[in-house]
Amino acid sequence: MEPAAGKPSFMRNTLVRMLLFGVLVIGVRFAYVVTVRGESCDLGDFCFFSLPDNFNISGAGKIGPSAIVVKDAVRSTSTAPSRVDLWTSKGWRKAVQFYSSVFQDLIVDGYLTPNSKSLCVETSSGQDVFALREIGVVDAIGTAKKKSPPLVVSAPPSRQPFDDETFDFIFSGGGAFDKVMRPLDFASEITRTLKPEGFLVVHTKTKDGYSFNSFVDLFNCCTVVKTREIDGMDSSMPYLREIVLKKEHGILRHWTSKSHSNSVNKCSVPGHKEELFQKAEQLIAEEPLKPWITLKRNIKNIKYLPSMVDISFRQRYVYIDVGARSYGSSIGSWFRKQYPKQNKTFEVYAIEADKTFHDEYKLKKGVTLLPYAAWVKNETLFFEINQDPGHKEVEKGRGMGRIQPRQSSAGSGDKVVDQIEGFDFANWLKNSVSERDFVVMKMDVEGTEFDLIPRLFETGAICLIDEIFLECHYNRWQRCCPGERSAKYQKTYDQCLDLFSQLRKSGVLVHQWW
Repeated sequence: MEPAAGKPSFMRNTLVRMLLFGVLVIGVRFAYVVTVRGESCDLGDFCFFSLPDNFNISGAGKIGPSAIVVKDAVRSTSTAPSRVDLWTSKGWRKAVQFYSSVFQDLIVDGYLTPNSKSLCVETSSGQDVFALREIGVVDAIGTAKKKSPPLVVSAPPSRQPFDDETFDFIFSGGGAFDKVMRPLDFASEITRTLKPEGFLVVHTKTKDGYSFNSFVDLFNCCTVVKTREIDGMDSSMPYLREIVLKKEHGILRHWTSKSHSNSVNKCSVPGHKEELFQKAEQLIAEEPLKPWITLKRNIKNIKYLPSMVDISFRQRYVYIDVGARSYGSSIGSWFRKQYPKQNKTFEVYAIEADKTFHDEYKLKKGVTLLPYAAWVKNETLFFEINQDPGHKEVEKGRGMGRIQPRQSSAGSGDKVVDQIEGFDFANWLKNSVSERDFVVMKMDVEGTEFDLIPRLFETGAICLIDEIFLECHYNRWQRCCPGERSAKYQKTYDQCLDLFSQLRKSGVLVHQWW
């Protein structure tokens, strides 16, 4: 018999197939790295060469690594075919042309030069960076939460990966500043990386004076040098406000003056707030004969502050319910459901001395209960609960409570008296919020407002409140007993009206509540 000759041929075919399979794997991997990921090859990617760093696209200027030094080194990137397709698309070119026009105007005005080290913040795709490089500002880079090589590196808004005083020019476009969660932290990072005498240009959708001043207040080392309205890029943003700020040497504004005021009417009331109060509902000048109807109907006329202005540029959002009673009394039934919050998350504080309601708040998430009485100082008080004949509603079988510095000597059989702890509400407020926060308050304290409001004026804490819903208690006409006034309260309607007027004159948007 002749020896078999097919075995070596079989082994040779197997080796060839394995070799071809290996080449195929490497080829697929190479295509994935360069085409899909759009990055350069390195040893870990099973590639054997990298595209040159100075690789250019026609008309795009230099798309190599920025000359700016980044703390976390950004490795060189190649321009993949998928990105070339993106950069030549109609939408991309439209955005680039828009930003090119904006930047050319800024060059003419002297805020930007071809030699400016430039940063575009919160730019998801980098059209603004591309536009800068295209018009000759080659030392430009962008940042966003998700990187988009080679134009944009990854960086959260509050932690920009650059050294102090790195850039001559910083740009925030597309209303990006309106969307950040903590604008003060973002502003601090921008001013940290901006050189003195450098320029910051921001495009924002806001147009009212309240939000404009809130925005400017974020930058206490900058001055506004120019502001104008421009047409937006498309119908989703038809107009924009362009704000140009210049970084000065040192801090220009400090945040201590208002909160440490020592006398009445020391709050600063700028013109934009006065204009705002003209848009708000008018105070009811004449005492209503049927307050349970007139004041209750007036709630429908209230113009909430967030319905008139943009509140985006505040550091925190805080709601304080003084005299909260049960969760459903106002927090759950009104504030959670009806108050216009502009998609902001509010910190909620419930101040309630009546221990009947304390257990309920243990089950409510997002609400901090202060189980004390808001008062003018820290001391032990007496909490008297009795039913006003003018009030028909009684929660959980208890009437409305009033705090007293000392126990009333005139007792009655249906009166319940609890001993409670009071705290200095004005001092707590000054230690809990700042002028950079947006603070909303509801106050229903059964007459104690005539103690608390003057104390807020005295300490300057009143200047920390943006909007307050105040139920003022006076000797109103009784629903149950025609021709009779409530004997529970001694103040008059005119005294309540004076209290409301003082608050508005001090820059606090107060509403008559029921």
